[in-house]
Amino acid sequence: MAMSFANPYSLVVHNSTTTSHLSRISLPKSLPIHLKAKRKSGAFTAYCSAADAAKDPIKDKDTPIELRYEAFPTVMDIHEIREILPHRFPFLLVDRVVEYTRGGFSAVGIKNITINENFFNGHFPGKPIVPGVLLIEAMAQLGGLILLQPELAGPCESFFLVGTDKVQFRKPVVAGDTLVMRMTIVKMQKHLGIAKLEGRAYVGGELVCEADYLIYLDKAAGY
Repeated sequence: MAMSFANPYSLVVHNSTTTSHLSRISLPKSLPIHLKAKRKSGAFTAYCSAADAAKDPIKDKDTPIELRYEAFPTVMDIHEIREILPHRFPFLLVDRVVEYTRGGFSAVGIKNITINENFFNGHFPGKPIVPGVLLIEAMAQLGGLILLQPELAGPCESFFLVGTDKVQFRKPVVAGDTLVMRMTIVKMQKHLGIAKLEGRAYVGGELVCEADYLIYLDKAAGY
């Protein structure tokens, strides 16, 4: 599946059978998205770290390092995220959405980890590691961004994480990392307001955390 932007107000999703439009999000003109694709026919490679990008043999080694690597695309920026999620500092853990499939089937978001994160003061002094529960929370928030889209949730105002399963932490996430998260809806029961999602988080292309989620959509939250 590929995604391209035909104008500032529509997101076009292409696959073998459908072409749909998402008018909720303001988008830049003519910005193709092909994550993890080599530069070819307008596609680009989105790297999670300089170390990962340095492994690419086709990059021009004569180009200064600060000019070699392109930024993640922006499908939803922090201002649009704040319009949807009720979370605020210091607990808003999604900085940008870089991919979104219409209808909320899945989304990819990023969280930039800096040494200024307040939890590093105690976790741990001299060895800053992101608490695993915050990795789970960050993915849950990305799932909430999917579920609170009008075509899925209707008038719902908020959501609550009610269960997790098959949680695994594979590698520590530290200051300086860019956490790349994918959340995918596995099953949704609209009449009950319950959704099951699958979450994966990566740093530099390596899986660092995974979990299955059960999320409840609340139509009466007073945010």
